[in-house]
Amino acid sequence: MSPSQAFLKAKCHPSVVGTPRTMDENTPDLFRPLAIRSITLRNRICVSPMCLYSTASSGPQQGVLTPLYITTIGHNVFKGAALAMIEATGVQPNGRISPHCPGLWNESQQQALKNLTDFIHSQGGLCGVQLSHAGRKASTLSPLAAAELGKSSARASIEDGGWPADVVGPSGGLSWDGKGNDDPSGGYYIPRELTRQEIGELISSYASAAKRAVKAEVDVIEIHAAHGYLIHQFLSPLSNRRVDEYGGSFENRIRLLVEVIRAVRAVIPAGMPLFVRVSVTDWMEDSDIGINLGSWDEESTFQLAKMLPDLGVDLMDVSSGGNYHQARFNVFDGGQKHVEIARRIKQSLAAQGNDLLIGTVGMITEPQQARDLVQRNLRGEPGVDVISLGRQFLREPDWVLKAAAEIGVDVVWPAQIERIRPAASARI
Repeated sequence: MSPSQAFLKAKCHPSVVGTPRTMDENTPDLFRPLAIRSITLRNRICVSPMCLYSTASSGPQQGVLTPLYITTIGHNVFKGAALAMIEATGVQPNGRISPHCPGLWNESQQQALKNLTDFIHSQGGLCGVQLSHAGRKASTLSPLAAAELGKSSARASIEDGGWPADVVGPSGGLSWDGKGNDDPSGGYYIPRELTRQEIGELISSYASAAKRAVKAEVDVIEIHAAHGYLIHQFLSPLSNRRVDEYGGSFENRIRLLVEVIRAVRAVIPAGMPLFVRVSVTDWMEDSDIGINLGSWDEESTFQLAKMLPDLGVDLMDVSSGGNYHQARFNVFDGGQKHVEIARRIKQSLAAQGNDLLIGTVGMITEPQQARDLVQRNLRGEPGVDVISLGRQFLREPDWVLKAAAEIGVDVVWPAQIERIRPAASARI
């Protein structure tokens, strides 16, 4: 070890940034470590996967993470976040949300992911990747490009780098916004129904992407089964009208997710945690269409949650919405309900002796709110195990450090910026 490396190791202590300098019975659970299989989160604060729509849409760099991801996601870890989850990453080219979303189906994408994990590890943090297929919400323009057209969503044509003829779903003929391809106001393509052979290929693609993630030295894999993307589309009778073994009953509609979980768990190390993000409800159970067709709801999620530990899943990441354009809440404003739902699911599972970890996301902005959400209460009822912040980290990349100060926890700061630490002696 060179003298400069020894100095950095002794002086910067990246592995403990965001952890209490001393810990006692009064230390909030929010700032206590959490062991999951072979890894340990240094606190309970994670970076939620957030789409940046910033990779090349074609050529040899298609779907390859750029240095921008280090400066954004990596910065949150530098300032104390325990785990950074990389945004929805396509397991197949047609599984990307937009032409500018990342993928993990080739070696160039794998190497770029490793560059990011190397940086995150150098800062003492952990890196996760969210494996995804957008299904009928694929081949859309990035929100930035759609906004220039005055739309919240817009279709990506072949000229835009999109794949109109290869947008897929559990069922054909059901665009996300209910509009036909010839309707200029529509923002999504009508999908074609996946064949059984394609479903098998899809499951293999999840396993292949998971293998690449392991080679990229990712610490956690999350399967994206939320927000109206393909696996969520299979879960919900609103979007799944199949009449084979992948549609109809609850057992059939969860079949794809179960098979993907098994395929991924089989190819990753035993010590690697596996997460699943779910939309706990479509927010359609009280609507006419939800009553007539059925929908994915909180009870469905609870039934699924009870099965996950036996499948090798360690944590269920609670979100909601995204599968129907007229839902009571969407992906962004549904967060106001996640806290109460997540705690309710955690407490119900714990009462049955189920040790599935629960995380949640959405409108978590205040330190006291985060502390109370994670904390076991006076009656012994557990809080959630981890929280994830998305937009709040965009607003305040130093949120971990700020939160600790506001709730009275003296945590380690990065040595490089400790001179601006409140009430600390300036050091030059």
